[in-house]
Amino acid sequence: MRSIFHGWPMAAIVTALLAYGLPGASVVGAEEQVLNLYTSRHYQTDEALYSGFTKETGIKINRIEGKDDALIERIKSEGANSPAVVLITVDAGRLWRAEQAGLLRSLRSKVLEERVPASLRHPDGQWFGFSQRARLIFYDKKRIQAGEIETYEDLADPRWRGEVCIRSSGNIYNLSLLGSMIAADGEAAAEAWATGVVANFARAPQGGDTDQIRAVAAGECGIAVANSYYYARLLRSSKDSDRAAAQAVGVVFPNQKGRGTHINISGGGVLKAAPHPDAAVRFLEYLASDEAQRFFSAGNNEYPVAVGVAPNATLSALGDFKADTLNVASLGENQPLAQRIFDRAGWP
Repeated sequence: MRSIFHGWPMAAIVTALLAYGLPGASVVGAEEQVLNLYTSRHYQTDEALYSGFTKETGIKINRIEGKDDALIERIKSEGANSPAVVLITVDAGRLWRAEQAGLLRSLRSKVLEERVPASLRHPDGQWFGFSQRARLIFYDKKRIQAGEIETYEDLADPRWRGEVCIRSSGNIYNLSLLGSMIAADGEAAAEAWATGVVANFARAPQGGDTDQIRAVAAGECGIAVANSYYYARLLRSSKDSDRAAAQAVGVVFPNQKGRGTHINISGGGVLKAAPHPDAAVRFLEYLASDEAQRFFSAGNNEYPVAVGVAPNATLSALGDFKADTLNVASLGENQPLAQRIFDRAGWP
């Protein structure tokens, strides 16, 4: 009888076997184990993470890339037949979306619980943060003196009318930032802040985080908000114009006298339908290792989550700072309310 896989390439056979959980599903040519990773991280430098894991364990990473929400929808549509084993995405708000869709399984791992601080992982072990990014304030050093802006709340001060550049309200980073302010100060205060920031816009929200920093450097606005790794990327760029833009702006780690600077994560979890959860947990534990933590920082300018692992030299040069210890799970939980507040405030 002719095989149902006759004429299929080996990679397709493996994917089919993984999807349906058939014997030998993790074997290529009876030798190579495969872990299917769905990831929204599009950084080429992450190759070092995958090759490091394969070298250590012999398990090959079959990476399927896509945009965050698209990957979540894909896993939902694939259902119980999904070949996905691990989902890696950026921002706790998107991990919350996967959690709400019922895609992730709770797990216990002594390694992960020891390596990943409690504030950077789901309380029930549905997902874990593996790298951090701080949401910073940048200012034009020619127009604004150091110390004039110290907190996120200062962005709503009327003295900064026409000075603020920031992304759209639908951007997940801003939704999470406002989610943290809801947790800290309550809904009314968060809405008053959003309304005040809208009144201080230098322009309608546009572009990404790097565009906000460049706008300050170009004198288009006096103040901007962006994640730390975008700034470090400009500092480490091979382009003179990028480095000049980074050097033209001042940097603020907000709320150092209070709750600390807002932190978000890139993280992941194991899918409920994963055919090989043990290999998946092993992969997550590797991501929390010293080696992988250094890869996150060296490759994409992110802060490690594991205590004792230093960030790259560029981030280290920015100095130590007090981070908000709010559990990042709250950022997703507050996301729907944050969007309603932005809409009421007229934040596009």
